[in-house]
Order: sequence, then structure tokens, then C-alpha cells
Amino acid sequence: METVQSLLAGKLRPALPSGVSLEPQVTSTSDPKFGDYQTNVAMILAKQAKANARQLAQEIIGRLDVGDMCEPPEIAGAGFINFRLKPAWIAARLSEFSNDARLGVPAPAKVKKIVIDFSGPNVAKPMHVGHIRSTGIGDTLSRIASFVGHEVVRDNHIGDWGTQFGMLLVGWKTVLDKEALTADPLGEMERIYKLVSARSGEDEATHKSVQQELVKLQNGDGENLALWHEMIRLSQVQFDDIYTRLDVQFDVTLGESFYNPQLKDVVQRLADLGIARQSEGAWCVFSDHTLPEKEDPFLVQRDGGWIDVPALVQKTDGASNYATTDLATLEYRLKEWSPDEIIYVTDGRQQLHLRQVFAIFRRWHPDVKVRLEHIWFGTILGEDNKPFKTRSGESVRLADVLDEAVARAYKIVTEKSPELPEEERQEIARIIGIGAIKYADLVPSRQNDYVFSWDKMLSLQGNTAPYLQNAYVRIQSIFRKAAATATAPVGEGATFPAPLATEAYTLTEPAEFALAKKLFLFGEIVPLVLDDYRPNILANYLYELASAFHSFFEACQVLKSEEPIRSTRLALCALTAKVLKQGLALLGIQVPSRM
Repeated sequence: METVQSLLAGKLRPALPSGVSLEPQVTSTSDPKFGDYQTNVAMILAKQAKANARQLAQEIIGRLDVGDMCEPPEIAGAGFINFRLKPAWIAARLSEFSNDARLGVPAPAKVKKIVIDFSGPNVAKPMHVGHIRSTGIGDTLSRIASFVGHEVVRDNHIGDWGTQFGMLLVGWKTVLDKEALTADPLGEMERIYKLVSARSGEDEATHKSVQQELVKLQNGDGENLALWHEMIRLSQVQFDDIYTRLDVQFDVTLGESFYNPQLKDVVQRLADLGIARQSEGAWCVFSDHTLPEKEDPFLVQRDGGWIDVPALVQKTDGASNYATTDLATLEYRLKEWSPDEIIYVTDGRQQLHLRQVFAIFRRWHPDVKVRLEHIWFGTILGEDNKPFKTRSGESVRLADVLDEAVARAYKIVTEKSPELPEEERQEIARIIGIGAIKYADLVPSRQNDYVFSWDKMLSLQGNTAPYLQNAYVRIQSIFRKAAATATAPVGEGATFPAPLATEAYTLTEPAEFALAKKLFLFGEIVPLVLDDYRPNILANYLYELASAFHSFFEACQVLKSEEPIRSTRLALCALTAKVLKQGLALLGIQVPSRM
């Protein structure tokens, strides 16, 4: 199916003045009083030609043939052309929409291969609540890109190499509690790391031991390599448990250690090309002054002037760092997958680092045409508007947050539906609790900080996952009550009618039209998420759809209405359920059959 936007844009092209090569853009209106869709193409052309926009809009309307879709177009404001869809066209469109497995989402003009780097936990450390951001945003972008029709590689770049392993090895050999390791591997590894780290800062002998164990590991010592592999194995077990609970999957999981053999070669090639140079014993990349100063990631303004902020690629002791690893990773991804885009999903603190890495890579491989994007996000705050921490100031474990969400959801489900079997209440609580956490993280604009609130995210009112899930459940309930014939199962525990034939939809009420037009927007919204990588666009659309359904349900009798209106309203319910379920699935959120 083509979207309504593309259909109208296609009709606009031949109506534009001859010789104009501008591609007309059509958008949905923000206020129904202006119709359903609008274009500012007349205003753009008038500005170019220094003409009167309203007069030019009238000339375009005179050549415009949209009578099959719309009422006569209207001119508003400085020269907007507004379109209002005809009821008959909406009814016919509903039949097409109900038979489209993609629910109106068009195929991409060009299929791209996209590598998405997200989650990235560190070995020997529990995943904390902040990991929900990279994991959830990255997973959602992966799901949406795949659904749209692109080829996606999900890459989990875990932190499994570095100086911290010297401390972990000393701790493992001297203060490890084996019983604690069995009970909570990541908790015990985090404990010994903190203990040795503190001692290393105070005791020279411990500091030397840390360095010695690290060198032994880097030189391939058998014992240390075995312990390091065990740390990775234990960590991955708990990472996999989190990912299973979140329903997140990866195509590739490669740690920093995978790229370690390439690091010295990366530095050497940067040096040979003159991109890196020595500075005080280290190898650094400085500005080449080809970018405007405000856009140059290697310069910062200070005291009225611009000073160097070089990127370090090799330390004075010969060790590489994150920038070197990221450059080696970039080169590997290009050789392995030849992607059109590589997307990094991390917090905002990595902005300068990745800007420098991208700039170095462009200078290193100037002929490589790959889009590099940093999709950064803000911080999760507690209700005191400070970064979300435990009372003792520790990072909040993600596993604990998920446990708490499910426990709170179970309590609510049990209070509202005590008659449900225990196993079903537990499953509903899992779906609602995990969904609430995910949705609360995805619904704000990703670059904004947001306040973590249990009461808000688990509420059945407002822009929350439970509100959307409840809309779906309400539709399930309608079809459980309906004695529908010629049915096909959709969702658990309910049957939805087969799609109505073309022209068979009988729409009479404003709430029906409003819901139908909101359904059509799904095909426009989903691809739009990838334009600026903002999952909140889809989340907020689904909230608007659920709200439109609730308004429709309050205004229109469904089961007690007469035919053919009854079938139309049942069909609208079924389509709403399909879109809600598919939209939430793209956000990585499941729907229960009851609540």
C-alpha cells in the first residue's frame, strides 16, 4: 500500500507549475479543523519565485485532481493547501488496509544494510538500570528497521578487555568468596573489583600485583586466560538471562578483546598516513583544520580562543584505548558486512568520543561511503531529579528493577482479577511489568532525561504501556462476547472477523472516521522513526490510537448495533487490535489476552 501522504504527493506533482522539479511534501495536520493533510509546496515555490503564495496555491488547486480522495482542497493561512478525505474513500481504504499484512507501511525505496551497536554491558559487572536505555532503544530501532524492510545486524559490543581485569585477577586469587560467586557471580566479581581497586590506590604492593597480573593476561598466560574466560562465561550467563526477560536478541556478540590483535596495526597505519602523531610519548590525532572550528571535534573554545582536544590512540606505555578499539571495530564491520549505515546507541557522555572516532575514520578511509550515526540518550533520574541510584548511592541493578516491576504488576493484577489462575496472573504480571519498564523508557524523547516513577509507569491511565495493553485487552473482551461467524483467530483467546469487502464499511459517526484516519497514520509513522531514530514517535502515536479507540468505544455501540454498522465497528476494533499489537511488538512489548 502507498501511504495517504504519498498518494496525495503523487497527485500534486503534475499540478505544479511546469518546469518545477520540487518534490512536494504532504503532512498530516495537527488540528482536524484544517482537514486531514496539508502541503506548504505553494509557499516554498512562491518564495523561490517571489510570488504570492495564496495565488499560487489557487493555481495549483485549479490543476489538481484529487476528487476521488478528497473534498475540494482549501487554502489556509499564508498559502497552505489543506485536504479533507472523503468518507467513501476512507471506507474503501479500510478494506485495503485490513488486507495488508504490513498495515500500510510501504516498502523502502532502497533496502539498506544497517549495523546497530547497542547494549554493550561490561564483563564482571551487573547490568544496571541505565542499560535499559541503550538496550531498549537499540532493540526498537532494530525491530522497526527490519519491519520496514532493511537488513539489520544487531551487534553487542561487550566490554571484556582492559586494565580492570588486572584488579579482578588479583581479587580472584586472593579474596574470592566461592560460595558468593556461585550464588551471585556478577555481584561477587563486582565486590572483589571494588575491594582491590581501593587497595591499589593505597598500597603500592597491590598496585604492582595488579599490573603484573594484567601483563600476564595480555601476554597469554594460561592461568590468567582461563580465569578471564570464566569471568566472561559467568557474565554472559547473567546477560543472557536479562536479554531473555527483555526479549532482546543479537546477531553478533563480539567483545573488545576480539579486536585486540588489530590495534597496533591501526595505530601504525594512522601514523604512516600522518593522521596520528606523537605527543609527549603518546600517539594522538589532532585537528586537520578542514572543518569550521565550531564543528571540529578536536578543538574546544576556551578563554576566547580555540585549543586542541586531541584523540589519544596509543598511550605512552604502548597500550591502546577505546578510540583505537572503536576504529578497529569500524573497519571490521565494513569488511564483514559492507553496511550502508552503522548506528551506535550510547548515552550522551560518548558524544565527543564518537565524533572524534568518526572524524578519524573519515580521514583514514575518505572513499568509504557509510553513514555513521551516534544515537545518544539522556539520563534516568530518581524522583529527587538526580541520577537514579540506590539509597547507598550504588547503581540500581537492572535485574532488580525488572523483578520489582513484575512484583508490583502481580499485586495489581491479583487485586483486580483474583479469580484468574495463579499461572495466568504471573504471566500477565510479567508482560505488564516488563512492558511498563520498556515503554516508560521509550516514550520520552531519547535525548531528554526522565524521572523514573513506579506509579506512573504502571498506571492504567495516561501514556503508559498498561493503558495501551488495556485497550488491546478491551478489544479481546469484545470478541470473546461476540458470536462472530466466519472468523479467523487473531491473538490469544479471541476471534476477529474476516476483513470486510471493499465498499462494505458503513461509517456514520465522527468517532468512527477519527479512528479510521488514525489507523491509516501507522504506515506514515513507522518509517518516520528511522529518519531521526526516535522511538517515542511510534510510542506517542500508539497512545493517540488507543485514546481514539476509547473515544470510539464510548461514543459507539459495537455489539448491540444493527447490521451493517455492527460489522463495520467490529472490523474497526479488529484493525485497532492488530495495529496496537504490531506497534507494541516493534517497541519490544507484548500484549496479554486479559488484565
